[in-house]
Amino acid sequence: MTTTTIDPSAQPFDPSRAEAFAEGLLNVFNSGALSLMISIGHRTGLFDTLAALPPATSQQIAEQAKLQERYVREWLNAMVVGQIVTYDPAAKTYQLPAEHAAFLTRSAAPNNMAVFAQYIPVLAGVEDKIIYCFHYGGGVPYSQFRRFHEVMAEDSGQTVLAALEDYILPLVPGLQKRLQHGIEVLDVGCGSGRALNQLASLFPQSRFTGYDLSREAIATATAEAQHRQLTNVQFRVQDTTQLQEIEQYDWITTFDAIHDQARPDWVLQNIYRALRSDGVYLMQDIHASTAVEGNLDHPAAPFLYAVSCMHCMTVSLAAGGMGLGTMWGQEKALELLRAAGFSQIEIKQLPHDPMNDYFIIRKG
Repeated sequence: MTTTTIDPSAQPFDPSRAEAFAEGLLNVFNSGALSLMISIGHRTGLFDTLAALPPATSQQIAEQAKLQERYVREWLNAMVVGQIVTYDPAAKTYQLPAEHAAFLTRSAAPNNMAVFAQYIPVLAGVEDKIIYCFHYGGGVPYSQFRRFHEVMAEDSGQTVLAALEDYILPLVPGLQKRLQHGIEVLDVGCGSGRALNQLASLFPQSRFTGYDLSREAIATATAEAQHRQLTNVQFRVQDTTQLQEIEQYDWITTFDAIHDQARPDWVLQNIYRALRSDGVYLMQDIHASTAVEGNLDHPAAPFLYAVSCMHCMTVSLAAGGMGLGTMWGQEKALELLRAAGFSQIEIKQLPHDPMNDYFIIRKG
């Protein structure tokens, strides 16, 4: 058998295609830099300040935001050349157009896209550790990610919390009535517990339990429950691959949590056993295809694969897990759900949330 060696230099070279690619790369670098600036604008409240002001100078904006003018001015100039903020050179004033404020301010939630910009610096903080994994394998554990739970809680506050009562609960016919009468609910991978605390407040006759591996997240969830004086919710640090509960819950939820698990197959099997025979499991997870060719037209695919490589996949591998990653996709999800024993599975989407699938799952 002979081996054919392909000489890359033998490939035809199209100068116009090369130039277009280089231009695209420059756009990528500019967009990456702007992502950092957008994250800063969100965290400092500058977008909220700008939205409430008429055209103003950098000094006026800094004073209103209670920030240092020199930093504010440099940030504003990045926003101007990035075509996010407009600038009047004669008056030396800056303004955030209302059309831009509609996607960059806290009052615009759930459409505030500045929240997602925070993932870029969070992920950049573990770049050296990820490169080490490229060479030597393994993964980066949750404990190495600064602010991740804080950012994730703000993210879910927009995608889940804001839609919970009006959009997510109605996906399951009759669920709200059952919650009003009183049922047992479990949230696996509850994070900071914002969704579960909201449910506990809405449905005082039902009893809610939240499990998560993160002690930090559980402490935050518990503190919020105590602050809100909720007596029908409890949170516990729990490795759900070791969950031993049998038919204890009428409704089980996972919000963007299964693909992060070290062993999602074991977790789904344990959820199956913990669910009562007439119960419902609601799994919200990323809308994607398992095969990369199925994601070519996905509007956020590059972002999601990057999040996967630098967070979701690596935290699973750090625990010796499967490393499915963010883009595990519908096909793999259905395979694991069926292997766990579930036979009735519907996949739904919400009109305002193209990023997520909502699996309505029963034992059958």
